[in-house]
Amino acid sequence: MIVRKRQLPPGWYPQTPEEIKQFLEDYEAARERSAPVVMAPHAGWFYSGVIAARAISALDRDADTVVVIGGHLPAGLPPFFAEEDGVATPLGTMEIDREFREILVKELGGAGDAYQDNTVEIQLPMAAYFLPRARLIWLRLPAEGASFERGKRIAQIGMALGRKTVLIASTDLTHYGRNYGFMPHGAGKQALEWVKKVNDSRFIEAVEAGDPGMVLERAEGERAACSAGAVLGALGFAEARGLARGTLLAYGTSADPASREGSSPPDSFVGYAAMAWYGRL
Repeated sequence: MIVRKRQLPPGWYPQTPEEIKQFLEDYEAARERSAPVVMAPHAGWFYSGVIAARAISALDRDADTVVVIGGHLPAGLPPFFAEEDGVATPLGTMEIDREFREILVKELGGAGDAYQDNTVEIQLPMAAYFLPRARLIWLRLPAEGASFERGKRIAQIGMALGRKTVLIASTDLTHYGRNYGFMPHGAGKQALEWVKKVNDSRFIEAVEAGDPGMVLERAEGERAACSAGAVLGALGFAEARGLARGTLLAYGTSADPASREGSSPPDSFVGYAAMAWYGRL
């Protein structure tokens, strides 16, 4: 078996099973509802791990296959798939669902994902913890309308194969500040309030509405999300499965710790949201 090794350096997420269990054990309790699709942030666990855990812990834990869709791909690029047989995590190797992957590659086209990228890898220890029997599809989708249709095909192929399939869409929201070359509302508290109450809020509203055109426009035109292709894939998957509107589970920013301590927001910060799509209403 060819196994993809960890590529992110220490600090992005815990390195031992004990540390992961300690971080996630509060989310082990049974839930009233489980979701086939979630959206989770992909910064380091120190910044967004609690919000990501809110999303990933909501997934149906009897899943056969978990599709983790990342991004950081502009329009015009093909889907990127991990070509290995498995992916290493601190909790052991997650086996790739090779049959499912090969059908997806044949239908969607694709290229091998040989690059270091946090959008998929950061989610895998949580996926391995909460979904211990699930095999994996590692996929990144470009920020273009076609990714909505790709999400539909993922759902349809999973159903045709008889897989109980769940999906994680990996994206962060507004990247604000000098580090990102995006400061339309200056700095300080007014900038943080604008990101929370306007820019991120408008993107979340578009996702809740399930409107792929609006999601893409607000992600790209308003710089409200870094991995719109992943979200579009989730919306397509949800539509093909006949799921209800997305539900916001948690929201925050990397500036929140400083704000809680009474300090001014940092010069640069990022927004994070956890969302879930449950069954039919």
